[in-house]
Amino acid sequence: MSDSTSPGFATRARANAIKERFARYGSAITPQEMLRLALLAFCLCLPVLSPAETWRFAAIGDIPYSDYERRELPRMIDEIAAEYPELIVHAGDIKHSNERCSDELFRDRHAVFDASPVPFIFAPGDNEWTDCRRVIAGGYDELERLDKLREIFFSQPYSLGKKRIPVTQQPGMPEHMSWRLGPVLFVSLNVPGPDNNFGRRKVPAREFKTRNPKVIDWMKGAFSDARGEKLAGIVILMQGNPSFDHFAAGLPHEGYRELLETLRRETLAFSGQVLLIHGDTHWQRIDHPLRHPGTHQPIANFTRLETFGYPFMGWVKVFIDTDASGLFRFEVRSYTPRQGTGARAD
Repeated sequence: MSDSTSPGFATRARANAIKERFARYGSAITPQEMLRLALLAFCLCLPVLSPAETWRFAAIGDIPYSDYERRELPRMIDEIAAEYPELIVHAGDIKHSNERCSDELFRDRHAVFDASPVPFIFAPGDNEWTDCRRVIAGGYDELERLDKLREIFFSQPYSLGKKRIPVTQQPGMPEHMSWRLGPVLFVSLNVPGPDNNFGRRKVPAREFKTRNPKVIDWMKGAFSDARGEKLAGIVILMQGNPSFDHFAAGLPHEGYRELLETLRRETLAFSGQVLLIHGDTHWQRIDHPLRHPGTHQPIANFTRLETFGYPFMGWVKVFIDTDASGLFRFEVRSYTPRQGTGARAD
């Protein structure tokens, strides 16, 4: 249905006026008007092209690792927000692995994230739950700390931040979330580095055997939803670096084997673009490391973004651009605060 604001309304109105005159006066219509009518009729047969649409979000991770970074992080978040992203995502590790995993520290980080001017979502990393069993980090039970994270950060089906967006959460795993931004489905996964908490032996740990099937199901469900809605892309947010190079060489880490096999299979069956955001190894990069089975050929519709990490502060601004060939565009932004001291990274 057309109205006075639709793109083709003015063209149709002019054509109708000429046609009405032709019906009334017949041969009295001029040759010039006949030509104009023919051109207008041709234009009306052409589709009206929709303008390109763009959305923005920012990716950070592995921060804060020191008292200095903790002091600077709110200012960096404000700088990010000043560039008008719709969302900030944090790929996990919200503390140094040697810091005590106290309730007070968790609440402090929650306060920082919740003060973000734009919606803020993070995926938990090893430093805030699996590494909490270390004596230096407090000697906590890892599952008790994960439950505390769920209580403080994931108790409501909304993002953090002064402006919040609704999210869908996986039953029993509220840190597994999904949400939409434009034509893209986002999904967060609890996949901690360095080995997805697989365990120290070749036999997987009980915790891994309980959690990993839920990780796989949540990711597969996201791809199924995206295909069903014919979305343009998927963004996956998690903390651990799954070691794409080892996987490509046929030597995958046991903790990541099923995840990467599923990711590759689902990506190949998806017509849109896939963006994986992770942290963990503190090497900011954007590349295409997922390969076709049995070859070294990159899978064209898959991109990996690794966030900045200690000792470097920064973010990556991501554009979802419906006019871009790869859907996603990137701007890497370093943050240069006043010189200070910080703890050693881990």
